[in-house]
Amino acid sequence: MPSLRDIRRRIKSVQNTQKITQAMKMVAAAKVKRAEAKVKSSRPFSGELTKSFERLLASKPNINNVIIKTEKAIDNYPALLKQRDLKTVGILVVTSDKGLAGAYNANVVRKAVARIRELKRSNINIKLFIVGSKGLAALKKENVDIAEHYVKMPAIPTSGGASIITEDIAELYVREEIDRIEIITTHFKSMLSFDVQLWEVLPVAIEPEIKREEEITHHAEMLFEPNSEVILQKIVPLYLSNRVYQAMIEASASELAARMSAMTAATQNANDMMQYLTVVYNKARQASITQEILEVISGAKAQSG
Repeated sequence: MPSLRDIRRRIKSVQNTQKITQAMKMVAAAKVKRAEAKVKSSRPFSGELTKSFERLLASKPNINNVIIKTEKAIDNYPALLKQRDLKTVGILVVTSDKGLAGAYNANVVRKAVARIRELKRSNINIKLFIVGSKGLAALKKENVDIAEHYVKMPAIPTSGGASIITEDIAELYVREEIDRIEIITTHFKSMLSFDVQLWEVLPVAIEPEIKREEEITHHAEMLFEPNSEVILQKIVPLYLSNRVYQAMIEASASELAARMSAMTAATQNANDMMQYLTVVYNKARQASITQEILEVISGAKAQSG
């Protein structure tokens, strides 16, 4: 049995750990409220933007013969909307820089690894764009091309940061180094749960309900003011940047919720451990006192005998 001093040190160590986990829980709880509000307020705009963009493409605007020169690849909408044979897929994997968030990073990495192996079985090349040091460290082992990685990003994702990532991805797409853009991120559901999802960004797949709507309206013509080129020039960069930004804020909220849950469980475990160690300490102390009494009685008997 460990000595009383060892048990006291263990209890003190667990108490100190509990203070840390309690503080981290409170910080995550404060941040996740703001992150949740940000996610929920951005979803209506993001959803309507995506639907509008898909309806615009369903109207089949004439972009095949359009050639433009732009400083930024993200503004080159004809190249971004061009359909071509699938040879290489670019995947943006959104993880975190920090750990202690339960299974959050492990779930995202597991989904990314499964997708990488699925594409490899189809003889399709992969280029990764990784957000977060946790994903970078885990996916380096998969022997796959990492085109860009982004670490030490702002704790609260910004549209500016999302634009930088989007421009890097769009650059490779325009240069035809990748033929599809996908995002692996988490969809925030509640403080207790999130889903790891795969988003297909480009080329855009027209949803069945949109196709049915077009059939019902007999392929009604969509009118562009001032013209389709101007509309596409604006909406394509906005659509791409918004998808990346939405993926990042969804991931941020999911990470904070996972960290809050993990730190809540760790704090409770520390409390349970302290209760157990206190019982062990009291038993050891009682046994020590009993032993000392027995030694005194034995010594007294020896002297009287």
